[in-house]
Amino acid sequence: MVSARRIYADFRVFSVGYLRNKFGLFFGLIFPVVLILIFGAIFAGGGAETVDVYAQNQDNGVFGQNIGNSFLSALNQSSTIRVITVDSSENFADFLAAKSASDGILIPPDFSAQYIEGNQVNITVYGNPASSTSGIVSGTVSGYVSHFNLQRFNGTTVIGLTTTTINTQQTNYVDFLIPGLIGFSILTSPMFSLVNISSDYKKNKLFKQLSLTPLTKMEWLISKVLFYILLSAAGFLLMSGVGILIFNAHITFSLWLIPFLVLGPILFATLGMLVGSVTKSPETAGVIGNIITFPMMFLAGTFFPLSIMPSYLQTIAHVLPLFYVTEVLNNVMVYNNIPAAMFDIAILGIITLVIFVLAVKLFKWRED
Repeated sequence: MVSARRIYADFRVFSVGYLRNKFGLFFGLIFPVVLILIFGAIFAGGGAETVDVYAQNQDNGVFGQNIGNSFLSALNQSSTIRVITVDSSENFADFLAAKSASDGILIPPDFSAQYIEGNQVNITVYGNPASSTSGIVSGTVSGYVSHFNLQRFNGTTVIGLTTTTINTQQTNYVDFLIPGLIGFSILTSPMFSLVNISSDYKKNKLFKQLSLTPLTKMEWLISKVLFYILLSAAGFLLMSGVGILIFNAHITFSLWLIPFLVLGPILFATLGMLVGSVTKSPETAGVIGNIITFPMMFLAGTFFPLSIMPSYLQTIAHVLPLFYVTEVLNNVMVYNNIPAAMFDIAILGIITLVIFVLAVKLFKWRED
C-alpha cells in the first residue's frame, strides 16, 4: 500500500538536500530568472532601441538643394535606425570593412539632380542576409523611399534600392554562427572543468597530497592550460571542418587566429581555476562559475549581434572577456579586418595576464 508517511519523509529529505545543493538550486530557480532578465533586457522596448548605421552622402546637390541630406535626416528621425554619417572622401566599402560593419547606406553623387528631374536613381543599402539588423535597415530605408516617391511623384518609382554585401564571401547564417560557437566552446570547456576540478581537489585534500610530490603549482597549472589549448585547437578544426564540408560555410583562415587559440584557453582555464580554488565548496564554486559564465554567453555577441541590444548592454559587453574572443574570430574569419583583430588580441592579452597572475598568486597547495 502507498504510505503517505514514507512519501512525506522522502519528500522532506529530497527537499532539504536540494535546497542545500547550491548548484542544483541555481539551475532550478536562479538560472531561469537570469535568462528572463537577459532576454528581457535585450528584446524589451518593442523596437524603441535604434540600430546604428553608417551612411555616406555623395550627393552634390542642385539648385541649392541636397535631397540626399534630406533623406538621411528623415531616416534619422525614425525610431529604428540612427544614422552615423561618413565623410564623402572615404571609400565607403573599405570604411565599413575597417569598422567590421555589414550595414550601410550610400547616396549616389547625382541623387538630387535625378530626383528633381524624375529620373530613376538608386540608393545602395549594404547588408548581409545572415545579420538580423540588415532586415531592419533595408526595411526602414525602403519605407522612406516609398514616402519620398509618394510625396513628389504620387508613388511612381523614381528612387529605387540596390542591395549589396560588404563581404560577399559570407552570406549564410552559418558563416557567422561558426565563430560564435567556437568562442562559446573556448569559454565553457576550460571554465567549467577547472572550476569543478579545482574545487573538488581542494575539498578532497588532493592539492595537499600533490604538494608532497615534486610537482609544483605552476607545473600543474601549465599542464592544464596546455591540454585546453590543444582541445580548443581540435574543437576549432572540427567545427570549421563541419561548417565547410556540410554547410558550405565561407570562412577565412589566418595566422592571426593562433594568438586567440592560445590566449582564449589560458584566460578561461585560469579563471576557472581561480574561482574553484578561492571558494569554500564545490557547490559555491559552481554557482559563482555559472554567474560569471552565463552572462558572457548571451551578452558578448556569441549568439546575438550587439547592434540589436540596448546601448547600456553594449557597454557592458565591452568589459566581458568573451567579447574580445568573439570579436577576434569575427574580425579574422568573417570580415578579414586584421587591424581590429590586433587591437582585440592586445586587450585579450592584458586581461589574460591579469587573470593568470591572480590565479597563480591566490592558488594554494595547502590551506592556511
